[in-house]
Amino acid sequence: MSRRSALLMGGAGGVAMAGGGAWLGTVAAQPQTAPVAAEGAIGGLVTPPPYAPSGRRPQNRRATWSQQFQASHGWTAGGTGTASSEPNDKTQFVRGTQSVSVTTNGTGKQSYVRRTRMTAMDLSGKMIRLLFRVDDVTNLSKIVFYLGSGSLANYFTWTVHVHSKTAANYVQSGEWVTVHLQWADVVGAAGTYSISAAGSPSTKTGFTDMSFAVYDNAGGPVTYRLQAVELIPDTAKVFPKGVVSITFDDSHNSVHNLARPIMDSFGFPGTVYNIADAIGTGSFLTIEQMRSMQNFSGWEMGGHSYANAVHTASYPKLTAEQADEDFRKLREWLVSNGFTSEHFAYPHGAFQKTSDGVPVDLIASRHFTTARSIISETIESFAPAMPYRLKALTGINDGTGIGGTALTKLTGPGGKLDRCAQNGDWLILCLHKIVPGAPTMSTEIGTAGLTTLMQQIADRGIPVVTVEEAMAYYK
Repeated sequence: MSRRSALLMGGAGGVAMAGGGAWLGTVAAQPQTAPVAAEGAIGGLVTPPPYAPSGRRPQNRRATWSQQFQASHGWTAGGTGTASSEPNDKTQFVRGTQSVSVTTNGTGKQSYVRRTRMTAMDLSGKMIRLLFRVDDVTNLSKIVFYLGSGSLANYFTWTVHVHSKTAANYVQSGEWVTVHLQWADVVGAAGTYSISAAGSPSTKTGFTDMSFAVYDNAGGPVTYRLQAVELIPDTAKVFPKGVVSITFDDSHNSVHNLARPIMDSFGFPGTVYNIADAIGTGSFLTIEQMRSMQNFSGWEMGGHSYANAVHTASYPKLTAEQADEDFRKLREWLVSNGFTSEHFAYPHGAFQKTSDGVPVDLIASRHFTTARSIISETIESFAPAMPYRLKALTGINDGTGIGGTALTKLTGPGGKLDRCAQNGDWLILCLHKIVPGAPTMSTEIGTAGLTTLMQQIADRGIPVVTVEEAMAYYK
């Protein structure tokens, strides 16, 4: 495997570990920075951007326990959905000299890589970090992680990924991806374990069993490779009560006219991801409004696209050169108008490959420090696992029968806000248009609903920061 191949797959190698998981003392975790090709520029884009991102891209937190699947790792593949496996796969890896690979049998049944009866672990103040790859996601259905005891008679579950045929997916074909699993994201429990009505697990200690499970869609096999399962300090180490970032896409002037007064009353700032050539037209924000929000209320003015036509089409419909040009013009526009943010949100959450096969998130990394998606199987952590695929909860509204994410899923018992405050995570919310009455579509939220949301955040004592401010906590 060449150095260039390793970098493009999201890492540059790692520390080989014999046997089971080991405590890592002074061994630094591998960086998960934006991948940069060592041989030639990204997608042939050789001209340096005039405003390259100055923000530091986060590295992985140092692991306190790590299983990297080197020789004699002791994990086994199984499940009725498994066709074949190779516990010492030396053909694809980004750490040491091997990973473990498994191919499902196309039946939709569970396939797993598992180990039980390990030394009991305490996950208080910890989150789980997974590093894995799916060769081709065409027939992927979902990925689930199990943590338990008693040979998994008792367990908690996390939904790592649910695959979509239409939307952008966190897990893309042939890429090594990193996922963080926090206690705020636990979705199921069995045996003697339970989750309270407020969303808290019944225990965070005594775990001896782990299982990484993959399900195909019964339409064909899936080959997946597991490189690492690790424990790292959770987001609560940085934000003890969790933290919320309230973001707005598309530059609607209702953000200034309706959202800002409500949020000002709570002292909360927001992040607006802007479409540059829509500014000052129709029902969109003006430059003066944007500057006022930034300069007097502490809001962040980030980027969404330069051209409105690009926003409509989304970047995967463009060539790499066309996408890079729109990114370049967007950054120049922001800087020339006095906006300091180096943060971006993908139109429609789409960061797949361009029409000529270059990953959009790689191009984004030439111009911005982070890029936000609208993926939310798990909530974002700090530092983020993949800063160019920030996760966010979208479609939040207080309407009836209009789809999206019901406001009560955040504000109700055991909802996203309770879990954020109790377990500590970085909850990024994606809103669009604010309306004075009842919303009629999932991209709208009423002023009453927005006021309720702000009050519920305040009542829990959760700090609200812009994306730029959150990233400033990285050291």
